[in-house]
Amino acid sequence: MEDLFRSYWWLLFPLAWFVFGGFTSFLNYRRQRDALRLIQTYAEKGQEPPAALLKVLDRPIDEEGAAMWGAANSGGSGRPGDGAWFSTVLFGVMAAGFAYASYADIYGASQAFLIVSFVLGALCLASLVSALRSGGRDRRD
Repeated sequence: MEDLFRSYWWLLFPLAWFVFGGFTSFLNYRRQRDALRLIQTYAEKGQEPPAALLKVLDRPIDEEGAAMWGAANSGGSGRPGDGAWFSTVLFGVMAAGFAYASYADIYGASQAFLIVSFVLGALCLASLVSALRSGGRDRRD
């Protein structure tokens, strides 16, 4: 059992990501459910619910998570297109670093570093295409 955790310690990160995603979905579900209950209370009294309350139901359930992820990718500036450019630069620099590590044969793992640099290079290219296609437009409109 000890070898299992020693060999597969890295599985904690994707598992934590799944747990975080599930918890975020649960919180968004509760937000929607509470808004519906409040609207039901207004309907039972025969009153019109406030517009801000109705806007809660117009938003997609995962909008907060996407907005949080977009703000994190854009460095918190919130400007459209910043997230894709940030990812392009980040993945490009990391790909170059791992390519150098492969070339210098650091730790005797040049093949592993080469694979990582190819993956990061592909992510860099995908981010570049995304940044060029967005053209500075905000996709959330």
